[in-house]
Amino acid sequence: MRRFPLTTRKKSRIEIIPMIDVMMFLLVFFVLISINVMPALGLKLKLPVSAQAQQSKQAERVQVGIPPRGPLLLDGQPVADLEQLGAQLLRRKQAAPEGIAVIVSGDESTPLQRLVDVMDALQSRGIEGLTISAKRK
Repeated sequence: MRRFPLTTRKKSRIEIIPMIDVMMFLLVFFVLISINVMPALGLKLKLPVSAQAQQSKQAERVQVGIPPRGPLLLDGQPVADLEQLGAQLLRRKQAAPEGIAVIVSGDESTPLQRLVDVMDALQSRGIEGLTISAKRK
């Protein structure tokens, strides 16, 4: 009977460098695809021309912050009371020819009465447009 010499087998191991190369390739592939796909979602239109075309004007955005405690905030600056808030907003409304858009943002723990007081102060000054900012659930 013939005997074969015993050969030592190499223990197999997992090479991680080719796996990293594949993952980097996939990452680059998805980034390039997302860059090219996102602009394609919009409509590509060629607008008609007009000799009387005008730039549409948007209302000036004004941010009113209502913290749970402390002074109200108008564009990040503290305001002493509701009268001062109303006066400053009325000045901005008169200065902006297209009007102002008031965005009210408050903490979730802010009492509802503070929001109603701000709304009353705005309405008494003739400022009708009011938006309350919130996060989506």
